[in-house]
Amino acid sequence: MCRVSSESWPESWRWRTRDEKLEVWPGRHQDLGATWAPEATNFAVHAPEATAVWVCLFDEEGVETRHQLTEHTLGVWNGQLPGVQVGQRYGFRADGPWDPRHGRRFNPQKLLLDPYALAIDGEPVPGPSLLDHVADGRRSKSDSAAAMPRSVVVHDEFDWGDDIPMRRRWRDTVIYELHVKGFTQLHNEIPEHLRGTYAGLGTPTVTNYLNDLGVTAVELMPVQQFFTEPAVAARGMKNYWGYNTIGFFAPHAAYSSSGTRGQQVREFKEMVRSFHRAGIEVYLDVVYNHTAEGESSGPTYAFRGLDDLGFYKRSGAPGSAYWDVTGCGNTVDSSNIHALRLILDSLRYWVTEMHVDGFRFDLASALARTGHEIDLRSAFLTTIGQDPVLRYVKLIAEPWDASMDGYRVGSFPPPWVEWNDTYRDTMRDFWIRPGQISAVASRLAGSSDLYADDGRSPYSSVNFVTAHDGFTVRDLVSYDRKHNEANGEHDRDGSDNNRSWNHGVEGETDDPEIVALRRRQAANLMITLALSSGCPMITAGDERGRTQGGNNNAYVQDNEVSWVDWRPDDAWLDVYELTKTALRLRRDHHTLRQRHHLAGTPTLEGGPKDLAWIHPSGREMEAHDWYDEGLHVIGMFVSGDPLRSPGPHGEQQRDSSFLIWLNADDDEVEVTLPKNEYVQSGEVVLSTCADHPIGTPVDAGDVLTFGPRTVVVLRH
Repeated sequence: MCRVSSESWPESWRWRTRDEKLEVWPGRHQDLGATWAPEATNFAVHAPEATAVWVCLFDEEGVETRHQLTEHTLGVWNGQLPGVQVGQRYGFRADGPWDPRHGRRFNPQKLLLDPYALAIDGEPVPGPSLLDHVADGRRSKSDSAAAMPRSVVVHDEFDWGDDIPMRRRWRDTVIYELHVKGFTQLHNEIPEHLRGTYAGLGTPTVTNYLNDLGVTAVELMPVQQFFTEPAVAARGMKNYWGYNTIGFFAPHAAYSSSGTRGQQVREFKEMVRSFHRAGIEVYLDVVYNHTAEGESSGPTYAFRGLDDLGFYKRSGAPGSAYWDVTGCGNTVDSSNIHALRLILDSLRYWVTEMHVDGFRFDLASALARTGHEIDLRSAFLTTIGQDPVLRYVKLIAEPWDASMDGYRVGSFPPPWVEWNDTYRDTMRDFWIRPGQISAVASRLAGSSDLYADDGRSPYSSVNFVTAHDGFTVRDLVSYDRKHNEANGEHDRDGSDNNRSWNHGVEGETDDPEIVALRRRQAANLMITLALSSGCPMITAGDERGRTQGGNNNAYVQDNEVSWVDWRPDDAWLDVYELTKTALRLRRDHHTLRQRHHLAGTPTLEGGPKDLAWIHPSGREMEAHDWYDEGLHVIGMFVSGDPLRSPGPHGEQQRDSSFLIWLNADDDEVEVTLPKNEYVQSGEVVLSTCADHPIGTPVDAGDVLTFGPRTVVVLRH
């Protein structure tokens, strides 16, 4: 037995090894990862150019026992170990050529995580032992086991009961983007030991709140096991957002209240079941475009020590440097058959075993590349589109990456839908610094200029005005510029293109007029989002005035800057109520969530147009009006009598008609309601204008005065 220890290491770092040849049975190369069975556990790992691979088991005292795998089939090293228990911690070591310039970086001194691990226990301890090389490029002789987390053998027979996929239609979907920890960490109605965890997120306190608001799906920021970047750790900070994945099958262990030796798997499943019982779908924000290993000089956690050449894209020939279009140091080569298999196996696992309903793909353009070119018929997109499991789940693309040619909004093929940042920018411009009104009309009506030409529906556009990356809605109306000094990057990080306005004072203020205007502007943005054609996405806390103090890149702020504040004293509850009312209108009326693009023509001969744009004078907009730079108010008439889409049995559907007025002018404006055979009497059903509260009756031909920067919604 060989013992290595150091009194300078904390007790939890101390480790020992036992290098003995123990019984290893022939295994199965088809089942990658650790597959438990009562008789023996099968271990299999893809390392095609390795000359030797060991599976390393760790006992409760940290003693490491190495078992050399003798079977090597189609690039997969495999074997079965009898007597391995569920919860066993393990890793791999791989030996082989040392030629980093040509993507061969085998170093048996480095303990490696299983790329197919279903759970991971612990976090890396930053330091030189995690590097596979020393300063002059030679292979490092420092063992990394003391600084490395462990993979965990998992076998969880979870009883899902009657839980089945909801498969809610896109047009009926309202997405709520949230952070597992940040949403409940400060919630006083959730037991303290559950706050910030999967279990806390699955409580009725959360599901009841989301149901009351009108949310139908949560989009969880990354929950696949991730690590903090060494540069961030060196500043004494953590990666809070989680866009630095290393375990594509493993729920992030730090979000578990019940343990990290596989218990996080069951806790995640219980959370999903709770959401489903509340009628809420669960989507994951997944990061397959890069890994936590970072640039070529970064730490070796798994892939770099198993198949560096196959897993990461190169800028040219195999001997060239990493090709980075993610901004994170490396790019996963999704055209490599084994990397692609890992991505697809991971996605199917989250759907079939964890009952997840959909995915939002971070920097999807990076994954859609064949070689260096974006290919919308790439293996990645094609295989997902025909996969019998994945083609039925929600697939959301972030349709860009960090390169000059990566921006592909409007281009991803069905069944994909897309984050539409054009919607975000247009609506911010309209309410913050009004511009040309024609762009506003296109976004309100479902961005047909982006999606109708190839037959895609309005719901192909996931509309949003904020996301995790950038200002919150409250900060959008409270700051002219970012304030990211607390991130430790001298305020150089984060976007400078915020399209924001502080309304006269930078940051928080006690001025009642400014506060009232900010809250009205926040409500205007939320109402516009809820009533636009397409699929709305709300960022957690925006409906109640969450602030990050002007930080628009809070990825390292695992504190009150990022966490949702549930105290009522500073909550913008008026904005919450207006947002809830807008979402209820959307839910209750097919008119406001139609499947087809509105055509601006009658649905039935002799009937009203399905869509008409109304000038403040009461007439329809004319060609020259769209170029009137002084026009900052517009009415959107949407007819529900009849609807273009038939009912479930082919019947003609009828619903209310709506006239939505948006006034982004700094002054009061007078508008005349249209007077024709289609628009008769009605009432105000939603308003940020104090002179026209909800319930105010209106008639065709009425002249109404709208206060500055207001929304008024009329139902006819």
